[in-house]
Amino acid sequence: MSDTRKGAQAQQDGDADKRLTERVGSAYSAARTRVGEATSGIESNPVALLIGGLAAGAIAGALIPTGNREREALEPIGARIGNAARAALDAAKSAGGEALSEAGLDRDALRGQAQNLLDQAVKAAGAAGSAALSAARDSASR
Repeated sequence: MSDTRKGAQAQQDGDADKRLTERVGSAYSAARTRVGEATSGIESNPVALLIGGLAAGAIAGALIPTGNREREALEPIGARIGNAARAALDAAKSAGGEALSEAGLDRDALRGQAQNLLDQAVKAAGAAGSAALSAARDSASR
């Protein structure tokens, strides 16, 4: 290889190294910026981090198969948690039903109120539609 060719190759290699160094520096800077943004986001909203962690854990738990030992060890705990959840739901239903009864609201009264609200919403939507149609006709006739 001639000296001129070697010099040109060295120049190209140097340019490539320089571009690579610039790209690595740029990527590093961008990564630091993203980490800073993520950190500030976590500090401002730790509940989102908690929810994200729970979701990631649930996904991982769903994807990783359970062994027989795990199943045997966790089955009684799951049964207790399920029973406690059912008892809590039953208690909430009972307390909610009692609170509604004390307020004078039974199923029929609630249905009547819901139907009345639906009727009013339908009337309002009809009036809005009529007004829009009338406005469109007025603007088309001009």
